[in-house]
Amino acid sequence: MSRDGGADPWYFRQLLAGRDLAADDGLAVQMRNYAYAIGDRPSGEALLVDPAYAPSELLDILHADGMRLVGVVLTHYHADHAGGSLAGSAVRGVADLLELAEVPVHVQRDELEWLVLATGLPEASFAAHAPGDVLTAGELEMQLLHTPGHTPGSQCLLAAGRLLTGDTLFLTGCGRTDLPGGDPGALYSSLAGLAKLPAATEVFAGHAYDVAPSADLGELRQRNPVLFPRSSEEWRARFS
Repeated sequence: MSRDGGADPWYFRQLLAGRDLAADDGLAVQMRNYAYAIGDRPSGEALLVDPAYAPSELLDILHADGMRLVGVVLTHYHADHAGGSLAGSAVRGVADLLELAEVPVHVQRDELEWLVLATGLPEASFAAHAPGDVLTAGELEMQLLHTPGHTPGSQCLLAAGRLLTGDTLFLTGCGRTDLPGGDPGALYSSLAGLAKLPAATEVFAGHAYDVAPSADLGELRQRNPVLFPRSSEEWRARFS
């Protein structure tokens, strides 16, 4: 089942590919990607984060919840998040979504050229942002945090005490740095920056690699070893 935070005015759903959407897609089942819907209930405005595998199903979920799509956020260019070619398979993603809904696609400017190559979309399809830019859906404000390392323009989304981390930080471990655009030193700096956020911040990762769907940042500081090192050199020695 997806998670729906219905106790407050903020709309939030965590949706697992291969279960909550694209249930008949073997690659989605294998990759265990999360997509997210986040927005403002009173206004009915919502954004989708990393809408890969079944964009039309995600739009149907929003419609069933009485929400309307006003934008997309991509955490990074990899096909299991943005759509494109993955292990010889074509993954539906943002390009397919834009055929169904004309909305801005919010990305970090350092990821723009990578997304153009990965998705086949022109630059004009993307809204390129600087670190710290703020998006809105109704009254909900969402800050875009530039967290390079897994890819040059990886970004996290911080809104209403929730941190959507893509492949930058998992509940156990972090994103790889051995793929094109990866940078171990940059990832250490990004993780160190995230670790300074309030301990009560609830972390939601881009993959279901843990039994729990989320965890408080304070808990992760205590149990996720990628947050333990106190220098880039120590981090590189252990993880890069």
